[in-house]
Amino acid sequence: MKNISIRIDDAAIDKLDTLAKAQDRSRNWVVKDALQQYFDQQDWMVEAIRDGIRDADAGKTVPHDQVVDEIDALIEAARKA
Repeated sequence: MKNISIRIDDAAIDKLDTLAKAQDRSRNWVVKDALQQYFDQQDWMVEAIRDGIRDADAGKTVPHDQVVDEIDALIEAARKA
């Protein structure tokens, strides 16, 4: 395992310390957990974008006007409910 060093402002350090204390964890644990959550989210987002590009390349798209019409219909139905 390797070490890294970052510079963050005092307010971020205070938040980090508050979270670590509330979770009865170390600063290191909170930072590692936050990074892992960020990596997971970014991996999901990149894959979703790739899926969208593949669908677009394959012609699997819906015209914008059709989407807007369907959303407008859903909103109108919700207002009447």
